[in-house]
Amino acid sequence: MTAQIIDGKAFAATVREKVAGHVARLKEEHNITPGLAVVLVGEDPASQVYVRSKGKQTVEVGMNSYEHKLDVDTSEADLLALIDQLNNDKDVHGILVQLPLPGHLNEDLVINSIDPAKDVDGFHISNVGLLGTGQKSMVPCTPLGCLMMLRDHHGSLSGMDAVVIGRSNIVGKPMAQLLLGDSCTVTIAHSRTKDLPDVVRRADIVVAAVGRPEMVPGDWIKEGATVIDVGINRIERDGKNKLVGDVDYASCAEVAGAITPVPGGVGPMTIACLLANTVTACCRANALAEPEGLTA
Repeated sequence: MTAQIIDGKAFAATVREKVAGHVARLKEEHNITPGLAVVLVGEDPASQVYVRSKGKQTVEVGMNSYEHKLDVDTSEADLLALIDQLNNDKDVHGILVQLPLPGHLNEDLVINSIDPAKDVDGFHISNVGLLGTGQKSMVPCTPLGCLMMLRDHHGSLSGMDAVVIGRSNIVGKPMAQLLLGDSCTVTIAHSRTKDLPDVVRRADIVVAAVGRPEMVPGDWIKEGATVIDVGINRIERDGKNKLVGDVDYASCAEVAGAITPVPGGVGPMTIACLLANTVTACCRANALAEPEGLTA
């Protein structure tokens, strides 16, 4: 068996098209333009690239982009004051503080100072609680992107056996909640799970988000299973830098029914879902119908 490749780059382009269409309707019918504010503290090179990409794609779909770049030694009080200003700005519907923050800043305090209704990253403790109890919330972008791709591939996920490898607050835990919400039977596994290979072999859906390069080999995968590889790891091979996922793509692709590649799988969906969340937040703020196919 050779697995079907789930093309995240193409899927993300489709999501952006849907977002752009909804933004155009909001402008035409309601004279509303969704706005996304991104706050970057410091000069981390990877974060700078990511923020530029977010801003570019925000503008491309017709939304307003507001970038706030602060010095690395910005005080916590000044950062919280900016967030408070954005919370009260009616033109800003989504707020994202780029992580990681410099060490002198309390990430939990900063994230939880964002208005939960504008928390398009879905990290605020209120949104975590709402998601965990099956209520309407803002959903973290990467798990939302994984769920969209799974729904597109399978249609209904009801009754499927899913294993999420990884228990982070950013991916593993919210991913499990989303799969539960779609009536999967869900196991959260991790590096200390006993008999991890046997646990993974039971799964119809495997979401690998453990942060270890090529940790999951093909002989852990049930024949025909769908493998969603969230990992992005930079390794050196044959004297060259290479990006690989948390699964060994070559061996898993021989067994799986479908698989996401790295790069070009889950990665492109993260920003696409950030844009989708911003539109959703805008619609909720204005008591308008939410965009179909762009929410959990």
